[in-house]
Amino acid sequence: MKDSKNSTAHDFWKRLDDVTAGMLKTGPEDFAPMAPHGDEEEKAIWFITAKGTAAHQAAIEGMSTHFAICDQSAKLHAVVKGKLQEVSDPKKVDELWSRVTGAWFEGGRDDPDVRLIRLTPSQAEVWLTDGGASFFYEIARANIQEEHTPDVGTHEVVNF
Repeated sequence: MKDSKNSTAHDFWKRLDDVTAGMLKTGPEDFAPMAPHGDEEEKAIWFITAKGTAAHQAAIEGMSTHFAICDQSAKLHAVVKGKLQEVSDPKKVDELWSRVTGAWFEGGRDDPDVRLIRLTPSQAEVWLTDGGASFFYEIARANIQEEHTPDVGTHEVVNF
C-alpha cells in the first residue's frame, strides 16, 4: 500500500477534479449519486446536498462510508473509504457553488436547506487508466496473445 504522498495519490486528486459524479454509500444497502469536489491540500472530498437527504443524515451520524467513482473521461476508477461529517462553512459553500448545484435548490445559494458534507478519506483503491487507443490495443493484444495480460494503467491502494 502506498501513502498519500505518492504520485498515484496526487494523480487521484488531480483527476478527481474532472469527475462529475460518483456513488456515495448512505446506508447499509443505499447509495446516492453525488458530485464530488476534491481538495488535495485538505485531504477532503466535499459534497453539497440538501437538509434531510440520506447523504445529509449519514453525515450527521458521522458514518463510515464508501464513495465509488467510475469516470471514463477522467480516466479514474476508485473506491474511497472514509468518514462523513456535516460542516458549517459558508465560505466553502461559496467556493464550491455552481449553476449545476444551484439547479437543485429552489432558493439558490441562499436556500436554507443547503448543507455541506465532508468525506475525510482514510484509504482508496485507485485505478488510473490511459484510456483511448492504448486501452483498445492492450485488450486486442491480450485476445491475440494468450500469455499477455493487458496493461491498462495503474492500480494501487492509497492510504491518506
